[in-house]
Amino acid sequence: MAIKGSCLCKGIQYEITAPLAEVGNCHCSMCRKSSGAAFLTGAGVKTKDLRWTKGEDLIARYESSPGGVRMFCKKCGSTLGGGPADPKAGVFWIMLGTLDDDPGVKPSSNIYVGSKAPWYEITDNLPQHKEFPG
Repeated sequence: MAIKGSCLCKGIQYEITAPLAEVGNCHCSMCRKSSGAAFLTGAGVKTKDLRWTKGEDLIARYESSPGGVRMFCKKCGSTLGGGPADPKAGVFWIMLGTLDDDPGVKPSSNIYVGSKAPWYEITDNLPQHKEFPG
């Protein structure tokens, strides 16, 4: 069964046909700025398992770092996800806040806590990584 998602205005819709993996809360300054919140929760999905079902022409891409893009809706501004600028790279990070269905997974760690917002205290018991674990 596919997991469905969309942007705020529903102009862009998508479905994911495989289980999500590597779910994490990212506290880096770029994710904070793109979400307007203390952190952004994303999950890795293989690009072959992600299909845009409506509004692909509304997707804007912003190269936020060399070789990395963030994607958002041109109409409502919803952050959809991001990853390597080359779509053939095979992995995309989808923002869990855009899901319409329960993904059946929860975050497993906090990443980039070395640059977290100074006004936010992490109070969960998830592992904390100063940068991206690897």
